[in-house]
Order: sequence, then structure tokens, then C-alpha cells
Amino acid sequence: MRQAEGSIVCAQCNQLVGVNEETCPFCGAWRPGLFGWAPVLRSVIGTRLDQTTLIVGATATLYVLALLLQPEAIMESSGFLRILSPGQRALYQLGMTGGAAWGLGWWWTLLPAIYLHGGLLHIFFNVMWIRNLCPVASDAYGPARAFVLFNISGAAGFLVSNTMSGVPTMGASGAVFGLLAALIVYGQKRGQSMLTQQLWQWAIILGIFGFLMPGVNNWAHGGGFAGGWLAAQFMGFSDEHRESTGILLTSLALIVLTAIGIGLSFFNVTTILLAG
Repeated sequence: MRQAEGSIVCAQCNQLVGVNEETCPFCGAWRPGLFGWAPVLRSVIGTRLDQTTLIVGATATLYVLALLLQPEAIMESSGFLRILSPGQRALYQLGMTGGAAWGLGWWWTLLPAIYLHGGLLHIFFNVMWIRNLCPVASDAYGPARAFVLFNISGAAGFLVSNTMSGVPTMGASGAVFGLLAALIVYGQKRGQSMLTQQLWQWAIILGIFGFLMPGVNNWAHGGGFAGGWLAAQFMGFSDEHRESTGILLTSLALIVLTAIGIGLSFFNVTTILLAG
């Protein structure tokens, strides 16, 4: 519940301040108590948020939903790499980016496309990497910062892909590359050379693998890596600073924007289908 009175710890300077202070008297941070909602927000997102469960859960839910929206596409998919592949119509309905969506100016698809996947193997390998990297990134940066890094990286990868190729695209691999880059930044700043070397090896192997496999969006991989690298330069580490109210609000905004993006895509594509 909202805290109407008392004190909280300012996320910027770790000093006790009144929950209703307009600015922190120690560091000048605006509304450190966020009108009494900062403790609630920090409890839900900054402490209880398991971004791995959230990301994997959203990814699995949208994958199943894509199969249900266009079940005939399951029978049409052929080849080992195309096992249980959702149809393009269903993927566009749920927020796939690039191609027609980007041509129509649907910029919001940059976020929901991160959580969509084109087949069983596609989602399996991405979820495997998410489960390996997200907990480590959460320990290094904090859960809200790691969630922001994941989404910024994925969106940056799709922005580069849409600019350079424009092909229909989706998947979390750009975000995975972004987490690899963010952890490399962490290792470099902390002088953990063995961690950094291992992460560079994984990034190079995954990059080479992308060029050897058909249908892999290497523009999204490169853009995601660059996005994660740049975003990590501005992120604090979990053992240095508490996650600020701004980061908590940003992570919440990304969840809301992703949900809105899915809704907008579903409405627009379905409207076009019904009109045709």
C-alpha cells in the first residue's frame, strides 16, 4: 500500500528522507518518495521482480498464443528447423516487426517482437540463453536494470535490422547478445578478465553460428550487442547503488508499452484482415 507518511531511503544517495519530500535535501533527487508509491514500486519491481520468470513466461505464452491464432500453419511448416512454427499472420497480429509492420510505421513492434519466436528450436535456444544470462545480469546490475538492458538491447537490434534490411523479424536473440555485452562491460569494469574472456568467446561463437545457420538475423544480433554495450555504460552495479526510482519506473513502462504494442498490433492486423 501507499506510504503516506514517515521516511524512506533515497535511491540516489542512500540517505533517510521524508516520503513526501519534493526533492531530496542531500542530493536534490526529484520526488524520492514518488508521492508515497516508491516503497511499493521498489518492493514489487526492485525486490520481488524475477525478470527471468517474467521474460520466459511472456515468451512461452505468446508462442502458444501464436500457434493457437493460426493452427493451420503448424501443418504447413516443414523441415527440422521449422518444427511447430507459427504463421506470419499470427506473428504480425502479436507484434512481429520489420516487413509490412515497419513499412506501415508500426514503431511499437520493436518491443513485442522480442518475445515472439518462429519455431520450437528458435524459442528453445533463446530461452536457454535467457535462463543462463538473466540471473547473472540481475546479480551484477539489479533486476530492474537487467530487465531494462534486455529490452533496450532487443529493441536496438530490431531498429538496426529494420533500417538495414527490413525483413520480417522477431526473437530474443538480439536481447541475448545485449546481455552478453552488458556482462562484458561489467567484467571489464570490475577487472574480472576470466569472466570477460568467457563472455567474449560465447559472443564470438554465437556470432559465427548466426552466419552459418539459414534465416538468422545478424543485423539484430549486432545491433543488440551494440545496444547492450552502450546502455551498460550508463548503468550502475547492484553493489554500488540502489536501483533508482527512474529505473524502476522505466522497467514498469517497458512492460506496459510491450503490452500496448501487442494490443495495437492485434487490433490493426485484425482490422485489416476483416476489411479485406
